[in-house]
Amino acid sequence: MAMTPRERVTAAMNKENLDRPPAAIFTQSATIGQMDATGAAWPEAHKSAEIMAKLAAAQADVFGFECCRTSFCLTAEAERLGCTVAVDKKDAAPMIKNHPFKFDCMEGVYDDPAAMMPIDEFLQGGRVAEVIKSCELLKKSHGENYCIVAGTTGPFTLAGHMVSTENLIFGMMMAPEEVDKWVAATAPICKAYAQTLIDNGADIIQMSEPSGSTDMLAPDMFEEAAGKAVAASLGATKNGLGNVLHICGDAYPIVDKMAACGPSVKGVSIEEKVDPYKAVEKVGKDTVLVGNVGSVKPLFQGTPEEVKEGVFRSCDAGFGIISSGCGIAPATSDENMKAFVEAVKAFQR
Repeated sequence: MAMTPRERVTAAMNKENLDRPPAAIFTQSATIGQMDATGAAWPEAHKSAEIMAKLAAAQADVFGFECCRTSFCLTAEAERLGCTVAVDKKDAAPMIKNHPFKFDCMEGVYDDPAAMMPIDEFLQGGRVAEVIKSCELLKKSHGENYCIVAGTTGPFTLAGHMVSTENLIFGMMMAPEEVDKWVAATAPICKAYAQTLIDNGADIIQMSEPSGSTDMLAPDMFEEAAGKAVAASLGATKNGLGNVLHICGDAYPIVDKMAACGPSVKGVSIEEKVDPYKAVEKVGKDTVLVGNVGSVKPLFQGTPEEVKEGVFRSCDAGFGIISSGCGIAPATSDENMKAFVEAVKAFQR
């Protein structure tokens, strides 16, 4: 009997033997093609749970991918906590325009993170509440046949949104104790949000921690700066199926540290900058690898044939779930999205 997409993703998260991995975009999944096909488009889909859920399901409904993935950016939490965010384009993700708290190493002036909104209030309004509601809607409409993936922002990245990432990174040298205060303050918010999404229908949380990238931090800084807060938030949630941590860039030097971020982190999502064969060799025995087909090339800039080559490479290496290496570019063509699914479904282990 053929497996449902939900059964296939569940088996992949449990590292069960499969004839092929699932094709499931765990990162930002929306494209202009999906928006046009469903009538659910940005910017409205960032703000309304009903429109958000419809677009979140579009990767499955329009192209045949094997999950639904809600929320399309890393700004909902930041906006709720006081950042000004421009949410106004159909073809581009929301952009943070200011950081509400002061963190100035040169002047030695640091706002107290205790001034952030209380967690209970945080969960009850703004776009955060719409994402939570979208999980409820998706569970009802697609939960029988598809796993519901919800995207969140990691605590180190969220702290950077509050005070500016540049200031936070600079503070690691000048005022590490102040950095620790801010990351320790955002971790409980991230944990509560992730757990609430799970409690309201999300099967898997895919937390993105881009500021923990080796482009931003030396590999030996990751665990202290970001890893321990991920473990205290995503890694400490109660979720039987497990969660996935995504970090951009060349994550190979830290992929083992990513995999060690708490008992509920069962998977790591990585870009095409990491050799998939080396990643599988390093952590694939115990960790579900998600990715790592290039979101820029081949998915956005390449041809369907190049997409298929990228997909086969990740499949052949032994990735558990075949996804884009990072968020899908909204202008990615329908042809390339279709080629992705076709290539995964044609692969046989």
